[in-house]
Order: sequence, then structure tokens, then C-alpha cells
Amino acid sequence: MSKALNVPNQITIVRFFLTIVFCILLAQYSHRNPKPWMLDLAAGLFIFAAATDFLDGHLARKWGQVTALGRILDPLVDKLLVCGAFILFVGPEFVDFDGHNVTEMKTWMVVFIVGREMLVTSLRGFNESMGKAFGASIHGKLKMWMQSIATPAILLVVAHQGTSIPMESARVIKLVLVWATVIITAVSMIQYVLRSRYILDESASA
Repeated sequence: MSKALNVPNQITIVRFFLTIVFCILLAQYSHRNPKPWMLDLAAGLFIFAAATDFLDGHLARKWGQVTALGRILDPLVDKLLVCGAFILFVGPEFVDFDGHNVTEMKTWMVVFIVGREMLVTSLRGFNESMGKAFGASIHGKLKMWMQSIATPAILLVVAHQGTSIPMESARVIKLVLVWATVIITAVSMIQYVLRSRYILDESASA
């Protein structure tokens, strides 16, 4: 087995395929003909996929198998998982008969989150090309934790609102999760830009 395709990176590849299955499942859902079990299953898939993220990172550090490929591939797959979920959240799958998006996610929020991920991915690639390690920071990990909590929680709340969860309580929970995700995403973006500033300055003066 090549060093690049070590066990942690293989787990990351498995998470990539789980991401595809998760997005396909979520795309089949329609809130106008709700099937709560689909959202329960999607939430379970997301949680399992997110758990593999923490597992591959732990094993890579424990076994001394942190690689440049892993530093690039791991966050890329994470972004596909989270961005795929949020993009679908603002799609027609989650619009009720009144035209209201039941996830409480707004299009501009998704554009901001996806834009942040694209920016950080670009900065990571640039830093790696300059020979500088650019792994996840504490702010990036906190952002991932928040997104990993918010996504399945929103799915479960949407699946059970009006039954085991009162409608008004459900709306408050979703709003708190959505706004907390946006705020933490913004903070992590600023931190990554500040981390890269000295590399960009060196490149400009070279």
C-alpha cells in the first residue's frame, strides 16, 4: 500500500461515497409529501460520515500518518458533505405548500458558507504549494463541530416538528442552529485569512 493511501485516507474516501449516498437520499425528499423516515436515515448517515472525519484525523495523528494528500482530501470531503446538505436545504425539497423553507436556511447563508469553504480551500492549496502546512485550526474544527451538529439536528427537527416537537419550539431550535452556524463560519473564515496573510505578503514581495 502506498503511503498516500494509508488507512486514514482510505476512511476519507469511504466518507466521500457516504456523502454521495447522503445527498442522493436527501434529494429524494419532498416536504409536500413528507416521509420522516427519510430524514431520520439521512441524519444517521450524516452522523456516521461525520464520525469517520474525527476517526481518520485521530488515526493519522496517532500513527504518524499525516500526509499532504490527507490535509487536502480530508477537508475537501468535509466541505462536500456539509455544502451538499446546506445547498439541498434551500432547494424545493424543503419548501412547504405556503412557499416557506422549513429548514429556516436562507439562500444568502448557503452562498456565504460555500464561499467560505471555497476561499479556505484556495488558501490551503496555495499554502501547500508554498511548502507550508495548512491543517485545520481550532476555529476550523469548531466550525466543523457546529455544522456537524446543526445539519442532523435540523433534519431531525424538520422530520418530527408538529408531532413530537411543537412547531414553535422547532422553529426556534432551527433558527438558533442556523445562525450559530453562520456566525462560527464567519469567525473561522477571518482566522484562516489572517493565518495566510503573511504567506501572501511573502509571495507578493518575492
